[in-house]
Amino acid sequence: TASSVIVPFMAIGYVATSIIILVVNYDKLPAAIALIIHSAFNPQAALGGAVGFTVMKAIQSGVARGIFSNESGLGSAPIAAAAAQTKEPVRQGLISMTGTFLDTIIVCTMTGLVLVITGAWSNPELSGASVTNYAFAQGLGTSIGATIVTVGLLFFAFTTILGWCYYGERCFLYLVGIRGIKFYRFMFIVLVGTGSFLTLDLIWILADIVNGLMAFPNLIALIGLRKEIISETKDYFERLKATQHDQDELA
Repeated sequence: TASSVIVPFMAIGYVATSIIILVVNYDKLPAAIALIIHSAFNPQAALGGAVGFTVMKAIQSGVARGIFSNESGLGSAPIAAAAAQTKEPVRQGLISMTGTFLDTIIVCTMTGLVLVITGAWSNPELSGASVTNYAFAQGLGTSIGATIVTVGLLFFAFTTILGWCYYGERCFLYLVGIRGIKFYRFMFIVLVGTGSFLTLDLIWILADIVNGLMAFPNLIALIGLRKEIISETKDYFERLKATQHDQDELA
């Protein structure tokens, strides 16, 4: 309930601030987009990567950060989706898919453009949240930009903790039973507190490891259930078309 209220306001505020920065710096937008495309598809960069590991590292980091951002393929979001009250699992799946679009295509694209436009991406002294703080402060020309990012990160971290606590609790409940819930909650609190003392690089490494451990069995399950997924999806859209056709005839 808390996440359903906090996340929409947080996302709208963040995207709105990003749009303001892009509008204010509209003259730099074409060059920023050109730089992003050039850096992604520049043949010289690809050649250098084949020799020096650059492109391989970029792909590895991009995939890892993308999965960390939207949880695609991890099998975590379906835990929350499974608790939804709905008669159509395919419809619920389609709704869940919008999370990836909003998170990656909209929020991350906005962030990337702001980072490039303000030049924060090229500052070697910045890393993690400090890069975004610097970019928004430069983009708005005031420290309010950094404050907006800080508040957004605060709420994002809070709702993420709530979400992963629920995911883990459901899994622990399935494996151990209700008797182990108190132990799980205690350990979760301990691990969350411990995480604040770890370095950012170590946290990324741990995140990549646990995400991989989640993704592999989930992807195997998706392959095994592919026929059922395709069958259910086709059946849903056929019934949806039939319903729309009947409504059109009645109209």
